[in-house]
Amino acid sequence: MDEQDREMIAQAVREAERLTAGEIVVVIDHAASSYRTVPVVVALTLALFVPWPLLAMTATSAPRIFLIQLICAVLLLGAMLWYGRGGRFVPGFIKRRRAHDAALREFVARGLTRTRQRTGVLLYVAIQERYAEILADTGIDGKVDQAVWDGIVEPLLTAARQDRLTNGLVEAVTALGGVLSRHAPRSADDIDELPNKVVIL
Repeated sequence: MDEQDREMIAQAVREAERLTAGEIVVVIDHAASSYRTVPVVVALTLALFVPWPLLAMTATSAPRIFLIQLICAVLLLGAMLWYGRGGRFVPGFIKRRRAHDAALREFVARGLTRTRQRTGVLLYVAIQERYAEILADTGIDGKVDQAVWDGIVEPLLTAARQDRLTNGLVEAVTALGGVLSRHAPRSADDIDELPNKVVIL
């Protein structure tokens, strides 16, 4: 995503916020987690099985078996860390949980809980996890059904799969602005409380 893409999304945020008291923040996260622990656990678990065939079928001494096991553990660890990068061994529900937790952290970190009318809304996208979520503060959350947020997120994920992430984000922000304008219309004294720039992690 280049500077022009980021500016397109930021402009969409500015346009959406002209009609609402809501504050929209877009966060794009390359990866919600490194998932390094999973390949390590898989490699070390596999290494535990190395001695059994040697004990059962050979007369190899214990120190030599231990050395073979250690070498296998190192080789397995290297292979698993390389092949398992990006969470390849991680179940989908764990990835979604990690991405959701990351979204919650970003919601607080970006100041969305400190807006005047509690109308902050986060549009969070985790690229590696292929995950997107909309989180809204208390001034909005109770007024909008989850199905409405899902109806914005699904086309965004489809656009991302088609390598049209920027367009998908612009469309999502525009739709988000429409929802917010109905449930939190702009007041005469409303000010822009949060930056409109896209946050890329």
